[in-house]
Amino acid sequence: MWQPDHTGTIDIAINNNGEWFHEGAKIQRQALADLFATILRKEGDAYFLVTPAEKMAIQVADVPFIATDLDVRGSGKATELLFTTNVGDYVMAGPDNQIVMRGERPYLHIRNGLEARLTRNVYYRLIEHGIEEADHLYVYSQGQPFDLGLLH
Repeated sequence: MWQPDHTGTIDIAINNNGEWFHEGAKIQRQALADLFATILRKEGDAYFLVTPAEKMAIQVADVPFIATDLDVRGSGKATELLFTTNVGDYVMAGPDNQIVMRGERPYLHIRNGLEARLTRNVYYRLIEHGIEEADHLYVYSQGQPFDLGLLH
């Protein structure tokens, strides 16, 4: 909600693999990318790094984060799905953090409209915990069902 006085654009981009770049060069220090991720905001389809003094637009190829790991606790409809992102976030899927399919790609809501795309290996691990219901494959977390699509 904060609207700093200084706004503009900065040459920072996040590619499809969740890698951060500044002026075309990959940011090598993961701690710096992790720090930037904490001040990342989304407004409409645009992404900004927001501090008390500045609001700077950046480019994001798809979504800013990648879900790189999955910890499954419990089983069946009592499962809890804890995801880890490439910037060190830990997010439990559930009513506030939905898993959605866009075409054949799975995404997870992280916070404030920011999402992570699940890596292929995380998605395959997720599918292993699916439950077949009415020709669809569902996973559950915190009692919330997530439809992974039609069974082929």
